[in-house]
Amino acid sequence: MAADSPAELPISAPTFTAADVSAILSERDWIGAESETHQGGTLAAWCARAAELLAPHAADRTRLGELLALVFHYDAASMMTEMASQAVMAREGSRDIIRELANRVLDDGEVDSDRFKEIVDSMKAAVPYRSRELFHPIRLALAGRAGEGELDRVILLLDAAAKIGFAAPVKGTRQRMIEFCAAMD
Repeated sequence: MAADSPAELPISAPTFTAADVSAILSERDWIGAESETHQGGTLAAWCARAAELLAPHAADRTRLGELLALVFHYDAASMMTEMASQAVMAREGSRDIIRELANRVLDDGEVDSDRFKEIVDSMKAAVPYRSRELFHPIRLALAGRAGEGELDRVILLLDAAAKIGFAAPVKGTRQRMIEFCAAMD
């Protein structure tokens, strides 16, 4: 077979850019002309960061839009009525994990990559749970859904997005944590 035959060509996932993120935000009315005018540089930087974090986890534009939707839509009370959420919260230790997470998120400021790593590391020292038992409740509380590592990337975008002033308001990690804790009881 020749080196350039289709069977030997590497298959790669689509690469999304800040322009793709911005287009999705505009299409879904999450961004208005005001946001673009007043927050131009900040918005452009956020879109670039969103593309960097989410693109490797999005096989197509639809999936990229689904991940971005988690930044803009968060309703803990509604989420807690879903079977998948109830299944996560029914697992042993889930409430302990949420309690520890709340203490850490509410204790300090913005959650960025370094802060998220600190939170997770300190939680690993405080609770006996690992892997999915630890991360699914964290992702549920902050990203709005239990799942895999791509949801951690969504969490990293929340606080920066909350400061931008999108047409659709974004709930930051502190606000989400408070809302989640209120919905648990």
